[in-house]
Amino acid sequence: MTQDLLLAGLGLVILLLAGDSLVRGAVNTSLRLGIPALIVSLTIVAFGTSAPELLIAVAAIKDNAPGIALGNVVGSNTANILMVLGLPALLAGLQTSQCETRKTYLVMLAVSIFFIGICFTGPLTWMHGLVLLAVLAVILFDQAREALAHRRANGALTAEENEEEEVEGADPEMGWPKIAVFLILGLIGLPLGADLLVDSSVSLARTFGVSETVIGLTLVAIGTSLPELATTVMAAYRRQADVALGNVIGSNMFNLLAIIGIATMVGPIPIDATFLRFDLWVMLGASLLLAPFVFSSTRDMGKTWGLIFTGVYAAYLWMVVEMGGGL
Repeated sequence: MTQDLLLAGLGLVILLLAGDSLVRGAVNTSLRLGIPALIVSLTIVAFGTSAPELLIAVAAIKDNAPGIALGNVVGSNTANILMVLGLPALLAGLQTSQCETRKTYLVMLAVSIFFIGICFTGPLTWMHGLVLLAVLAVILFDQAREALAHRRANGALTAEENEEEEVEGADPEMGWPKIAVFLILGLIGLPLGADLLVDSSVSLARTFGVSETVIGLTLVAIGTSLPELATTVMAAYRRQADVALGNVIGSNMFNLLAIIGIATMVGPIPIDATFLRFDLWVMLGASLLLAPFVFSSTRDMGKTWGLIFTGVYAAYLWMVVEMGGGL
């Protein structure tokens, strides 16, 4: 058991480092080739930061443990709201009343409801995956259109302003040899870390007598939510609640549409009855908890609400473990 825990931890560390490396390499390659920063932000950064979850899903399906794939996505979405927003709010509070995230929040809710609906038609196959990816393409196109319209309304960016626009992982001084190193490390590390984490997670599930789904909803989901947690904690201390909320909302949409959409191309994903009865509805319920903070211009997510969110998440984890057989 100790060896499996160490291997799971090692796999997670490799995944996170490799994912960051791939983002840096891909972003700087794209910018050096002249691709606009806006397109890089909406596509390459979004895909790159979700690469660990994607590789876990693919590896889990190949290893005949699809419960980890779906559990990771559903569990990550629940963790993103209750833990990734709850803990920073508990530590420093989030000034959510200043945020303008109503439209993206409603889109996230619609995506969540749509995803729950297609789960009832499961198992999820490549046909479901095509539909999910098509929805993602429409959302990305709409985001790009709105961003460009906003820029035109506020005056076109000069070449110098476009170069100075902040993009995650961008480094104007990075040369081609260093870019190549980042790309190679990312492309090698991601599958290696995913295989280590999935294999050790399956072994842990067998050792503790629980299903792969429980491991996916707990250990793997929490692990892959750590980058979002780090980003949100820093945003809370910097009083950038819009960054925190936008990070969570975007990540949740991407998890459901892109990760499951691509994973179904590798193999079908059966839907455990527990998901249909419990976990999917907890994910939706957690999303609905955000509504008062998204739509209110006076309500902030203070420390009391942070305590409530983290407490609800702790209770959810306990119930998942209890229903899965107990550790």
